[in-house]
Amino acid sequence: MPTDLHRRLLAARATTPSYPEVGATRDGGGRLPDGYAHLRRRVHLGHGPEVLERAGRYVLGWGSQLGTGFAVHPAGPAREGGTVLLRLNLPGSRWPRLVIPCRVVWTVEEPDRIGFGYGTLPGHPECGEEAFLVSMDAGGEVWFEVTAFSRLSAWYARLGRPVALLCQHLAIERYLAAVAAHVR
Repeated sequence: MPTDLHRRLLAARATTPSYPEVGATRDGGGRLPDGYAHLRRRVHLGHGPEVLERAGRYVLGWGSQLGTGFAVHPAGPAREGGTVLLRLNLPGSRWPRLVIPCRVVWTVEEPDRIGFGYGTLPGHPECGEEAFLVSMDAGGEVWFEVTAFSRLSAWYARLGRPVALLCQHLAIERYLAAVAAHVR
């Protein structure tokens, strides 16, 4: 008998992203679409291809999300076209577990860039896209960058806008910290 989580995953797979600008984060430092809040944060990870490879594998394996307290269903590396459910338990809360549907809209595995972007699906509290990219510059310095464009879509997120925006900023800071801690 399928579990509730499995039913939610099947339902999410049957949907399309909840925003039209699919793939807009792929270009790294490129222009993000108008009409959304934009976030771009990065952290220095170290130097050389070994750091790039180690951090890139961690990111593709959902390490930034897992290191932030999310569970990812189904398990496995990020793959273009894959649908996942991110789950977050709020410690000490009696509220139901938040289940966030996303689709991986692009991946990249190049000698100087490794990462992916995922977009929101119907049922996500926001509408937009986030990218998780590890890159190595010409001098061999390795960086992890999170780029996002989003707007609040769920009624509860819009109602609690300041809290929802704070949660997004905190999540991005934790993504950065999780990857940095993994490579150090």
